[in-house]
Amino acid sequence: MNHSKHEETLISSTVPSEYYDENFIPGTTNILTGHITDESSSITTTTSTNQLKRDPKTGHVLIPQPSDSPNDPLNWSPRRKFWQLILLSVITGLTAATSNSAGASQDSLNEMYGISYDAMNTGAGVLFIFIGWSCLVFAPASSLYGRRITYLICLLSGTLGCVWFAVSKRTSDTIWSQAFIGLSESCAEAQVQQSLTDLFFSHSLGTVLTIYISATSIGTFLGPLFSELISEDQSFRWVGWWGAIFSGATLLITLFFCEETVFDRQLYTKVYESKNAPTSSSTDLPDKQDKEDCDDKTNELENVVSKELEVVTDPETSQEVKKPYLKRIALITPAPYLIGYGFKQYLERFIIYFKVFTLPGVWFSGLLWGLQDTYMTFFLTTQDTFFYDPPWNKSNTGVAIMNVATLIGAIIGCVVSGYFSDFHVVWLAKRNNGIMEAEYRLYLLIITLVISPVGLIMFGVGAARNWPWQVIYVGLGFIGFGWGSIGDTSMSYLMDAYPDIVIQGMVGVSIINNTLACIFTFACSYWLDGSGTQNTYIALSVIDFGTIALVFPFLYWGKTFRKKTKKIYVSLVELTRGMG
Repeated sequence: MNHSKHEETLISSTVPSEYYDENFIPGTTNILTGHITDESSSITTTTSTNQLKRDPKTGHVLIPQPSDSPNDPLNWSPRRKFWQLILLSVITGLTAATSNSAGASQDSLNEMYGISYDAMNTGAGVLFIFIGWSCLVFAPASSLYGRRITYLICLLSGTLGCVWFAVSKRTSDTIWSQAFIGLSESCAEAQVQQSLTDLFFSHSLGTVLTIYISATSIGTFLGPLFSELISEDQSFRWVGWWGAIFSGATLLITLFFCEETVFDRQLYTKVYESKNAPTSSSTDLPDKQDKEDCDDKTNELENVVSKELEVVTDPETSQEVKKPYLKRIALITPAPYLIGYGFKQYLERFIIYFKVFTLPGVWFSGLLWGLQDTYMTFFLTTQDTFFYDPPWNKSNTGVAIMNVATLIGAIIGCVVSGYFSDFHVVWLAKRNNGIMEAEYRLYLLIITLVISPVGLIMFGVGAARNWPWQVIYVGLGFIGFGWGSIGDTSMSYLMDAYPDIVIQGMVGVSIINNTLACIFTFACSYWLDGSGTQNTYIALSVIDFGTIALVFPFLYWGKTFRKKTKKIYVSLVELTRGMG
């Protein structure tokens, strides 16, 4: 792709110069020195180890390095960050709940309008397709126009979809309303993770993702329960109306209180580095320019920071100050490299994002997380098949309450593979002279390798053979543990492996995840009918064990995979940040 000289300068300026070192490996960092290349690297850094910003409690180098700007989300106060985390979690939980609520209305819709169960399955398939592929539509927009606008569009879509579902009278209404609801959840599939990496350092991502996956689990497993209660007490229409009310309220809260988190930190960093760069030939500028060219480049970068980023300074101290409230909640925050309205840039990014499917880590994370969604389809179908009849004789509400066991397991899984993972990763890095590898996130999945498949057998075989209810509920808890543990690990691993293309990676994971869920939505009943419940769940447990066991080849070859895909990663960073 052709770039003008000015555009090439901006590209090289907004991509960390270490990325061009021959020893650079994505996802390999040193928490003691801050180097992001192999220890054998010959690169000469412009900032000494003593100048690096560190965690005041542990002394570890902060990754990524925050700028000195008060508008850098990494520098926001803990209270301000926490509020944004809570708001993003509410959006995540709400969209997960509305996306899983239609199933509770199947009986009512069938009785009132003769809408078949197959039609509702079709609606679920449409839902999954729009969740996954809408991520690809919104991802380029978030890098060009900011994160906020995508949240607002998605919440508006969810509100409209819930209203459409509430007034449904025909089969087509129930199907196509799910397209709007699916589009609403797409923001929680990739955009939220990107905002979280904007706000938090990599050493705390596991803990932050614990909250994110917990919010997803609460919406996913409790949404059907609340919808069942609403449907029985107020009719299926109020499932839609309440969804619209909560979605609309969240839309207003987001409009006025969700701050923009997009921030081009590298522009600030490069101005500082260029001013303090050594004049020797070892200077680490990507294009190896001499001192005179370096000064010209510094001036250009300063102009970009002061003009294109619209920095506001205190007239007395000349120090940058926090943006005013209205700018922090602007509908659109254009990227500094936006040309015109950015239509051409949007289309180019849309096409380029398909390159993420050449990264093994994307397929690994997408497969693991996607299969967890497919298991959910199976156990929900099995609940509807067995537990209304003897010996359980559960009501609709009683069946829905079974998901509480799954939710408890999911939260425990999140804590183990999220919160404790942060400590485990740092512990492993200290034993490795400070070098932290992305694969350190994967070790705790060895626990899940046993628990998750056992849970599928306990629940599925137990349902088929009328095992005691305690076994059934523990099995659901184990399945939930796998859901939470794998969801947290697959995302944190991908974020650590390819930190500067988080949204692209999550788009790939979401497409794989939801495409698998769509396929198995239609295949589930046929498989259960053809093979029987017991044999189906034994097969699922074998598949579950086999896919989680991929952790072992990734522990052994994961760094090699990252090294081999370095050029693809750097090209994605270049094209995403500065493409004209």
